[in-house]
Amino acid sequence: MKFPKSLQEKLNKRIADNALRQLTIPSKNRIDFSSNDYLGFAHSEIIFNQTHQYLLDNNFKINGATGSRLISGNHNVYQTTENFIANFHQLESALIFNSGYDANVGFFSAVPQRNDIILYDELCHASIRDGIQMSHAKAYKFQHNDTEDLESLLLKYQSETNEIYVVTESVFSMDGDAPNMEELIQISEQNGAYLVIDEAHALGIFGENGEGLVQSLGFQDKVFARIMTFGKGLGCHGAAVLGSQELKSYLVNFARSFIYTTGLSPHSVATILIAYQHLEEEKTALEKLKSNIQLFNQQKVQLGLKSLFVHSDSAIHCAIIPGNEKVKSVAKQLQENGFDVKAILSPTVSEGQERLRFCLHSYNSEQEINTLLKQLKLLIF
Repeated sequence: MKFPKSLQEKLNKRIADNALRQLTIPSKNRIDFSSNDYLGFAHSEIIFNQTHQYLLDNNFKINGATGSRLISGNHNVYQTTENFIANFHQLESALIFNSGYDANVGFFSAVPQRNDIILYDELCHASIRDGIQMSHAKAYKFQHNDTEDLESLLLKYQSETNEIYVVTESVFSMDGDAPNMEELIQISEQNGAYLVIDEAHALGIFGENGEGLVQSLGFQDKVFARIMTFGKGLGCHGAAVLGSQELKSYLVNFARSFIYTTGLSPHSVATILIAYQHLEEEKTALEKLKSNIQLFNQQKVQLGLKSLFVHSDSAIHCAIIPGNEKVKSVAKQLQENGFDVKAILSPTVSEGQERLRFCLHSYNSEQEINTLLKQLKLLIF
């Protein structure tokens, strides 16, 4: 079958740059340091079995939602789950979307209006940037985690005729670093801006109950909207936008990625509910994850590896190893030694900023962490 020449040229360039993405099946024989299943919930038989029992007890015996939530797909478990999520996060409302991508595209394409201003961190996730591109608002990026640069932009674009939205992540998905939340809130309030924070990689990691970074600091009432994604710490699927009842009503009416898609199945939504309940009731996995994060950071210092890594107190840690060839080689050798570690290549990151991305989990042992870092040192130095 004929394939467009311009598309083939783009594929050929990726091949030449040693940056062609391909789908692979994760090896079950390697120790997991690459998945986002931080608490092991994706593999939890308890959550699996409790979800099944919940569906039986509530007479949900269908496989799909049957339609969009505004037509036939808004089954009762949605309301129960959204109410639980809102209470858990101490906010008025939660609106479930089919994925974190859908939530960000839906929110940013619908909420900021023409002549409004969006100021976003330059390293915000692709889903945020895609949503912003679909918006009619004007958007400007500020330097990563730089509140001084943000403040200068706020002063520059402040006007009585528009709204300003400040957008960032509480934990950045690539490096696991975080902004100064207190400064962000203070600057946003002083300038009358609406603060929007994606907490995809903070849910299940920060706070006494894994409620996320914003809430762990007591700032949940200071943020206009939070996006919670469930495919990481909760080990399931979907996402929710948290905020006021007015925001929920607005999104139901204007967020196209919510309106024009089939809803999640009862099983998917019930899994979210049971995972949240498990997060609230069972603290063992969260405590072990926090212990492993502390151990990883301590061992980086002891082995003289600290300078390689971007600082992170989250479950994500990245070692900068410039060059696609070099970082792929180190990743391959770690994989051959039994560790599932992934290289992040340019153009996904800037050229010269290629890195190894390590994800920590509650089920990683101290010995696995120690051995991994010792092998990394041998391969780098």
